[in-house]
Amino acid sequence: MAGDTPHDASAPSPASNTPDKPTHATGPDSHIPGGQAVKHGGFWALTIGAIGVVFGDIGTSPLYALREAIDHARTGVGGDLAVIGVVSLAFWALMVVVTFKYVFFLMRADNKGEGGTLSLMALAQFAVGRRSAWIFILGVCGAALFYGDGIITPAISVLSAVEGLQDAPGLAGRLDSFIVPISAGILIALFLVQSRGTASLAKYFGPITAIWFLSLGALGLYHIFDDVSVLRALSPHYGIQLLFNDGFLGFVILGSVFLAVTGAEALYADMGHFGKAPIRMGWLAFVLPCLTLNYLGQGALILDNPAASENPFWNMVPQFAYWPMLILATAATVIASQAVITGAFSVTQQAVQLGLLPRIDIKNTSETQAGQIFVPAVNTFLMIGVLVLLVVFQSSHNLTAAYGVAVTGTMLVNTLMAYSVIRKGWKWPMWAVAGTLIPFAFIDSVFLTSNLLKIPDGAWMPLVLGALLVVVMWTWVRGTQILTTKTRKDSLPLNDLIEMLQARPPHRAPGMAIFLTSDPDVAPVALMHNLKHNKVLHEKNVILTVRTSERPRVKEADRVRMEPINDDFKKVTVTYGFMETPNVPRALGLCRKQGLKFDIMSTSFFLGRRSLIPSARQGMPLWQDKLFIFLMRNAANPTDFFHIPPGRVVELGAQVAV
Repeated sequence: MAGDTPHDASAPSPASNTPDKPTHATGPDSHIPGGQAVKHGGFWALTIGAIGVVFGDIGTSPLYALREAIDHARTGVGGDLAVIGVVSLAFWALMVVVTFKYVFFLMRADNKGEGGTLSLMALAQFAVGRRSAWIFILGVCGAALFYGDGIITPAISVLSAVEGLQDAPGLAGRLDSFIVPISAGILIALFLVQSRGTASLAKYFGPITAIWFLSLGALGLYHIFDDVSVLRALSPHYGIQLLFNDGFLGFVILGSVFLAVTGAEALYADMGHFGKAPIRMGWLAFVLPCLTLNYLGQGALILDNPAASENPFWNMVPQFAYWPMLILATAATVIASQAVITGAFSVTQQAVQLGLLPRIDIKNTSETQAGQIFVPAVNTFLMIGVLVLLVVFQSSHNLTAAYGVAVTGTMLVNTLMAYSVIRKGWKWPMWAVAGTLIPFAFIDSVFLTSNLLKIPDGAWMPLVLGALLVVVMWTWVRGTQILTTKTRKDSLPLNDLIEMLQARPPHRAPGMAIFLTSDPDVAPVALMHNLKHNKVLHEKNVILTVRTSERPRVKEADRVRMEPINDDFKKVTVTYGFMETPNVPRALGLCRKQGLKFDIMSTSFFLGRRSLIPSARQGMPLWQDKLFIFLMRNAANPTDFFHIPPGRVVELGAQVAV
């Protein structure tokens, strides 16, 4: 299916720098399974909802995080310090990275109430007041790394839960060969149901995850009494002592300790849906205490029984509760995976709207809630990636080698982009900026460097995937810039064309013609072809441009701006937030209030379609030209993307060398 150039098909323009007064949005956000609209609920309903969605990923970390870290620590200093030091590092990682950085600091950097890497990128660009190349590059890298995390999280989460079958009462060792197939079956089923939406199930996510956290806390509290000396881990002294005593090995240990905080970025990404207060309450009063108790309990169990370090989480579970806990763990990991999958859909929608990716087929799974979306291409991509990981790595122990790099990279990106926000937007003095960001950047860099040591063991995978996505995004952005520049150079200014038409009026056809273009100052190619080949001009002509704001959502009152040129031509600009789904006919209906009579059945939409051929003598390298052309040809049809009735569309095209 041939795609259209951004100039003539009115692909979303790069986000504008139009200032908007920050307000809190109320629509669904990135990681919301099914996009259920719970923002209108009460505070405690929002808190329970946040527990189910925001903390799903970090809530599954106890299944494997301490096991991996202590496994590394015991090859070094050994003894009780290996256990207490690791538990201390895990606790203080939760405090510094999650509590101090995200809950208390980064959640203040909201873009009209929304968070996440792309929201922060748009907010940083807005704070600077101009297009910044380094902010753009950081945003692209952060978005690309998110997909790497999106593939690994479902695989490691579900696999770590199903591995509980290895020690199940009466079945120990009998089902080992079925772990991977069972995990694959669960994940395939999860991906297959995405097209139907998950709103009907989403209401259970919060309560189920809340029960999971209560179970984590109860197990930990029960086992703390195995050796209460584990409470020493609440002092950072033991974690620091472990790092110094182990030397380089201590640096390696940090890569495994970081597994305890994977999923922390979800607190920031999902705050637009649940609000800051419910997320903060859920973390400080519920999730953090439960996780702390569980890690302390695992540490006490290992101090009392060193052999339990092989799989400390499942060794905590008493036999009478083993099967219920196994079922609950599987449900919790499925919910965590669902949140990541839905987050990938939303990030894709944002990237398309911000002009980082070509138009992609995005389907709504609900007629009443716009946030419930399904992106078939991304769903297939994630499913294939997850299944490949399961086959290649076979166990959660092996997968931990690949886990962490993408998450630490995203965290560092967020810290760096926050500089522009707090320096330019919040007007903080430099000493306050440095005092806040340098410690966070140092910690992020240490964790990232530690995780980079895992590259030979599998950490290369998310980096390669991220690099490929960066190349795709950069090719698309650069290609559209070149094509827009070339089209502008070869095009006739709209005002000049209107003067020519007034001097030599063509034949007039009844009705209204709408010409979609991303550059309203030049004559759309479809208009030029209509005049050249059909030698006709409609009675009413609208030059329509669809733009994307740097804000997540745009108020209906600010949706449409109309500028009359003369009796025959009007310019109409429709603006959407980067988290909104464009619907051109619905937006044009708002023009009636501004005096434009709009009847969809007597209106023709003209789209310009470009057939691109590569050129080795100009623009990008030849291989990049071919990649850009491939992306263009496989972009979603603008008729579907903008929800234009197919029977009202006329496509006119030409061949262009890039």
